[in-house]
Amino acid sequence: MEAVDSGSDGASRGQRRVGIAYDERMCRHHTPDNAPHPENPDRIRAIWNELQAAGITQRCEVLNAKEAEDKYILSVHSKSHVDLIRNISSKQFNSRRNIIASEFDSIYLNKGSSEAAYLAAGSVIEVAKRVAKGELDSAFAIVRPPGHHAEHDEAMGFCLYNNVAIATKFLLNKKELGINKILIVDWDVHHGNGTQKTFRKDPRVLFFSVHRHEFGSFYPASDDGDYTMIGEGPGAGYNINVPLGYGRHGDADYLAVWDHILIPVAKQFNPDMILISAGFDAAVGDPLGGCCVTPYGYAMMLKKLVDFARGKIVLALEGGYNLASISNSALACMEVLLDDKTVASSTKAYPFESTWRVIQAVRQELKAFWSVLADESPTKLTSQKAPIPQILISSCDSEAEDVEELLQDFIRPLSTFRVDEDHHESASVSWRSDLSIIDIWYATFGSNMWKPRFLCYIEGGQVDGMQKPCSGSMDKSPPKEILWKTFPHRLFFGRESTRAWGLGGVAFLHPESKDEDIVHMCLYKITLEQFNDVLLQENVSSYGMSSPFFDLTSLDCSKEKGSIDLEAVKNSWYHNVVYLGMEQDIPILTMTCNMSDIKNFKSGKFPLRAPSEDYANTLIRGLVEGGQLSEEEAMSYIKDAATKPL
Repeated sequence: MEAVDSGSDGASRGQRRVGIAYDERMCRHHTPDNAPHPENPDRIRAIWNELQAAGITQRCEVLNAKEAEDKYILSVHSKSHVDLIRNISSKQFNSRRNIIASEFDSIYLNKGSSEAAYLAAGSVIEVAKRVAKGELDSAFAIVRPPGHHAEHDEAMGFCLYNNVAIATKFLLNKKELGINKILIVDWDVHHGNGTQKTFRKDPRVLFFSVHRHEFGSFYPASDDGDYTMIGEGPGAGYNINVPLGYGRHGDADYLAVWDHILIPVAKQFNPDMILISAGFDAAVGDPLGGCCVTPYGYAMMLKKLVDFARGKIVLALEGGYNLASISNSALACMEVLLDDKTVASSTKAYPFESTWRVIQAVRQELKAFWSVLADESPTKLTSQKAPIPQILISSCDSEAEDVEELLQDFIRPLSTFRVDEDHHESASVSWRSDLSIIDIWYATFGSNMWKPRFLCYIEGGQVDGMQKPCSGSMDKSPPKEILWKTFPHRLFFGRESTRAWGLGGVAFLHPESKDEDIVHMCLYKITLEQFNDVLLQENVSSYGMSSPFFDLTSLDCSKEKGSIDLEAVKNSWYHNVVYLGMEQDIPILTMTCNMSDIKNFKSGKFPLRAPSEDYANTLIRGLVEGGQLSEEEAMSYIKDAATKPL
């Protein structure tokens, strides 16, 4: 890698020596037919252009890339994988390239892919080497394709080679560099599964990942990102996952994770160097991430790390697919590296309650390995919880406001940031207050037919057989009335497993009625506010709601159409609210799948599965204790539902 004249000798005038790796050749990796794709060449161009316009490149040592050598890549990847990536852009693969790409998860390949992959890995190696040797204080590798999903023998998630893992191995294997302990911080919104697997048994590497997880359903959609994955053998305790819930997390959530997990552990670990998998897809406006981290948030996260390892930090670009967001976030980080200024803000935004629960769970899981996590977090801090998900802007989800306009606010002096808490709290309280006076009947057909199980959704907790507790509703008042009815709908069981019950199918209701079908349903009279909290727990987690999933307009629509699909939880299992009629002039509602899901169940795309014994027993207890069926009849009822063809 050779230095390029950046047009200034500022890097030699006593300021911090910061490197930037960028090479236009990495833009030759694109979709074969130039079809639109989130991971495209404009990502690194946008960052580069923003840094140039802000005068950052003139204050740095700018470096062109050279390709990584196979011997370094082989420290992380298998020979067969290296052979494939090296040769995939050659003529011999022209006819098979697209077919090979389709065999991987979320990968495209073209004639420029090999070169880009080698340049990306080589860039991170080179800047890491120069920082380790003291030639640079810190550096940012603006590279693509990204790397943290790539595993030993598999490309996936837009990633061909694991750039950060390769550079980490390089540093550790070059003993003369004196780098014996490395902290890898992965703040990309997706879990760094490939990096984790590379170092899961290595106590020289502390791998820390904070990511959107959704109980393992968010990409890369596995349990690898769970907080219980702490490393193996000698590496036990050196793998730290902070799995956040269902998006909308912002600065306050991430900084709480830093203050109560990462920073204390980093002090105890005392790394010789820090590598950051710097994905900016948790940024506000990102189309894949769905979170609300601002450039200020990224700057603060980085600022809190510069005191470690004598400031020897390398950032390597991972994800981030909103060009304005990634450009402004990268700029904010570069300003921290160059000036090491104190980043100030008077914001009083607080993390979500669910974030505190995750923090406490992580600390509990790892306190045996890190003494600094043994003490409980201060009550004063953990009692401060965000009423709704907005952090530093009025609406991170608003479609009416352009993301670029929002981001203009973030590049103002950071000391001017404020959060209009009174407005947010009143908005949150307002919809809850409005819906708390509206009663509905929630008609249940699965495990919620047993009252103690349903009360978990109201009061919180769990019953025997459940593997995960429920958070409960904001209003923990018990149902005002309970009654039973039958309806002409079909009960069936599907899906492989659930977090709450483990292996086995769970109950679904066919949304269309047929006279020959019959389903027993327990109806709970609860408020529409409570129904929204149940919807939240059935479909996602408990990160909090800035607005209801199902409001009075939705109720009217469901009455008119018979059902309504909820856009906010459209990828979840119980996203279809079905209107079943009136009882005592109060609407009867249930939640299940939609007709499109029914087609997938019939085709086998979604599995039909009998329930587990624990889950089935809960249904039986509900039917028997509710006086609907004898135990024998209840068992036969469930067996018929599980075995009758859909």
